[in-house]
Amino acid sequence: MRTDLNTSTTVRNLGILAHVDAGKTTVTERILYATGATHKRGEVHKGTTVTDYDPQERDRGITIFAAAVSCTWDEHRINLIDTPGHVDFSDEVERSLRVLDGAVTVFDAVAGVEPQSESVWRQADRHGVPRIVFVNKMDRVGADLDRAVASVQERLHVVPLVVQLPIGQEDGFTGTVDLVHMRALVWGAGPDGFATGAVPDALHDEARRRRRMLEERVAELHPAALEEYCATSALSAATLTAALRDLTRSGEGVVVLCGSAYRNRGIEPLLDAVVSYLPSPADMPPVRGTRGTAVEERAADPSAPFAALAFKVSATATGRLTCLRVYSGTMRKGDTVLDAGTGRTERIGRILHVQADRHAEADRAVAGDIVAVVGLKGTRAGSTLCAPDAPLVLEPPKAAAPVVSVAVEAGNSTETARLSSALAALVEEDPSLVVRTDPETGQTVLSGMGELHLEVAVEKIRRSHGLHIAVGRPRVAYRETVVRGVSGLVYRHVKQEGGAGQFAHVVLDVAPLADGDAGGGGAGGDGAFEFRSTVVGGRVPQEYVRAVEAGCRDALAEGPLDGHPVTGLRVTLTDGATHSKDSSEMAFRAAGRFALREALRAAEMELLEPVVEVVVTVPDDAVGGVLGDLAARRGRVSGSAARTGTTAVTATVPLAELFGYASRLRSRSQGRGTFTTRPTGYAPVPVAAYRQALSG
Repeated sequence: MRTDLNTSTTVRNLGILAHVDAGKTTVTERILYATGATHKRGEVHKGTTVTDYDPQERDRGITIFAAAVSCTWDEHRINLIDTPGHVDFSDEVERSLRVLDGAVTVFDAVAGVEPQSESVWRQADRHGVPRIVFVNKMDRVGADLDRAVASVQERLHVVPLVVQLPIGQEDGFTGTVDLVHMRALVWGAGPDGFATGAVPDALHDEARRRRRMLEERVAELHPAALEEYCATSALSAATLTAALRDLTRSGEGVVVLCGSAYRNRGIEPLLDAVVSYLPSPADMPPVRGTRGTAVEERAADPSAPFAALAFKVSATATGRLTCLRVYSGTMRKGDTVLDAGTGRTERIGRILHVQADRHAEADRAVAGDIVAVVGLKGTRAGSTLCAPDAPLVLEPPKAAAPVVSVAVEAGNSTETARLSSALAALVEEDPSLVVRTDPETGQTVLSGMGELHLEVAVEKIRRSHGLHIAVGRPRVAYRETVVRGVSGLVYRHVKQEGGAGQFAHVVLDVAPLADGDAGGGGAGGDGAFEFRSTVVGGRVPQEYVRAVEAGCRDALAEGPLDGHPVTGLRVTLTDGATHSKDSSEMAFRAAGRFALREALRAAEMELLEPVVEVVVTVPDDAVGGVLGDLAARRGRVSGSAARTGTTAVTATVPLAELFGYASRLRSRSQGRGTFTTRPTGYAPVPVAAYRQALSG
């Protein structure tokens, strides 16, 4: 693989995003094969893929861990990250998107936009990552490009710019018509596996009609294209390509291609589109970070001060690997760099170009590169590494709050210390996992994003560390919220134990937080809290107001009902008083904490539980049983859609009711049913259901 390419313009850092089973990993494998990075096509069902190299991934047939690979196409280096499609591993997607410049989103030609593909699309929106769409599995029964594109437009609210027309349908899908250059690409012919030729006569009129539609849509969105279209009533291939590039990078339009990755059809045009339309590091705006209190920008310039973001840490047989995205400057083997978060220096031992679980050594990495580094001892995912004489802190990826917990303990007392070390290493690799000790039971509690997430984590400890672990029943992360608040609660914090005392007087109003407030979290949002002060006349100085807010946030950790975190409330400081000598920030922080605790005990509270949107796809003859089972699990059906021989039922179900649902669904549908979930927030939980969950 070429490593001497000009990084600033000839590199593409992209991710493969999709719903589980849409074909992400197969697309990645075919890209590696088409570019010559591998000489044999890896297959998911055979466990021979490059990116799904972990034993659990091969056993389960799904992507669990984001894996980076590199290849070369048309004198461009492509750094590609194959991301998971299961909702339980969305944090892997989040950390990958933080360091990517573009993405290919894969959709199933039969199912169109599915729940998790919609979720990852929204994640990419938050990071401003330009995307192109690849409609996969065009050879399946029921495949329909137009229907898939319609679902993209309706559910994702984007403008699809379809640049291909399929040749043949379902099993007869053999190629595509390139609408930009008006040529046919047919696979299974020619020395390269495909042949380029004239548009088939049977598709000529349809191709001209779709090319006209593409020109009109592009002209509506792009000023330069509109100018040419008005002058000539057409767009040249060069103008159309340039306009598609601009629209993709601005997010105003999304280029759509199609193919069948499993049959190796459509991969070469997809690679051409990646090179033509997705941005290079040089096309991206300078990365922004903080230096003290000032905001500073760094361009993707190898001669600028060094700055990189660590986005993944993993333990391998060759040592501790830290994956970095270099945003500016140059990093060389043996350099000393600064961890801007901790203030400690680290030495770069080895620099590796990553090929999933295989690596090639390099002497340096420059702005725009994604590499792995050996030798970093304290760097964590989200840390910024920079030049010691030019410190900079980049915004780290945000880890989602865990929603499911299990109790774990070593099989025997002699392995307790080893289990603690294994859990610490696990959390270091996956920041979306949280380990804590239950203060009441003394149990070690492992929390994560879902039942499968925790199952994979526990199995990893068993395999990697050879430990026997006992696992308790999964528990969900309940919350408490205010239904009816209190007004004018007065609290005086007075403490005198010789010398300077403590005095703080506060008056609080506590009320439910309406939906749409505090960033739209509402009462059901995780961590939704708003603090206000209406104190006038300087009765409580501003520094003490901030201390009261900090104390209130301390009180949110445990609610009065059953000790769960409190969410969905607004606290207003309406009055207060100070003492000339005994008042301090510490005193007012304590007053805020105790006052809110007292207010919550006086308020009417309600328990909340996490709920998810579940889409169950089953044969038509099993729909009745599935609907009855969902009702028994307190599910609320919101819709259904008929597909070829199957029905997709959409419902909102409490997460606690879905434990063990996979085996139940298999038995009700004779093994033919599947389901996916997507978190939708929190909802009130009946007391009886809550008590049953605790006792179960």
